[in-house]
Amino acid sequence: MRHWGPDADDGSAWTRGRVIAALAVLTAALSAFHSAVPNTVGRLGSLLETFLPWLGLAVPLLLVLALLRRSATAMVVLVLPAAVWGQMFGGRLLAADRGAHDLTAVQHNVSDVNSDPAGTALALTEAAPDLIALEELTPSALPAYEKALASDYPYHAVEGTVGLWSRHPLSAVRPVDIKPAGIEEGWSRGLRSTARTPWGDIAVYVAHLPSVRLGLSGLGSGRRDESAGLLGAAIAAEMLDKVILLGDLNSTVDDRGLDPVTSRMEPGDAGRAFAFSWPASFPVSRIDHVMARSATVTNVRTLPATGSDHLPVAVDIRLERDSDGSPPAP
Repeated sequence: MRHWGPDADDGSAWTRGRVIAALAVLTAALSAFHSAVPNTVGRLGSLLETFLPWLGLAVPLLLVLALLRRSATAMVVLVLPAAVWGQMFGGRLLAADRGAHDLTAVQHNVSDVNSDPAGTALALTEAAPDLIALEELTPSALPAYEKALASDYPYHAVEGTVGLWSRHPLSAVRPVDIKPAGIEEGWSRGLRSTARTPWGDIAVYVAHLPSVRLGLSGLGSGRRDESAGLLGAAIAAEMLDKVILLGDLNSTVDDRGLDPVTSRMEPGDAGRAFAFSWPASFPVSRIDHVMARSATVTNVRTLPATGSDHLPVAVDIRLERDSDGSPPAP
């Protein structure tokens, strides 16, 4: 306590707290250069990136230590990680402005143990979306979703455990193979459909990437990363210009494991908003996403909890305009 309390007398305010200052520099470096953290051992880089915004909690903690230490050096150096965090994530704290948009979409992992599928379906319609993507659909719950959504969403497609409901006609529905090696046959978590909208045809993908596990060996994301590679390849081969992807990708847009997908899409606000969706009881990460190509995702927000362990995520989508301000011709 002599070294930390108000009676500390080991050196001046400018010579005390060098360890705290060093930790502040390390925090700033990890935030700014997270991509330099290797993924070769335990996928530590992906683990850091999954919870990257929470690294900012180190700043108030180190500030308290600096005050206890009465270290002017540490308090000055703490400006560095605070500034880095503000530059990277400060914009996500600003209130969203819906502005002009063409479509609204909702993405939700409804949970395969959801005891109220009908109530969940009705809750999603409160956002008046044009598109609703659901994951973890079970054969027993599917009829309840179909019945609850039928009146407002007359078009729907289901492949395996993922489904899409739409106000606009759907065609060219097919499964998308994102199954990693080693997973049993019958595992189907991807679909692709063409939505025929007033703004032209849009390729809509729904995907649920494999879960990750955190253990003594680090982040177990190998299958998730392999599945992301397959999904990214499918999107790269898509012939339509306008693409919307909705899904539970089991990580954040900061995670390099999703690079095969995020590098081919235009996250827009999807990459700048917090809108933490998991776990629903105390959300710490947004692993549910809506991304687009030849369109801009705006106003990302979560909806009230349902019977799932995920929160629904709603977004607005603005399609690309021609030079005269009108949507491109179909």
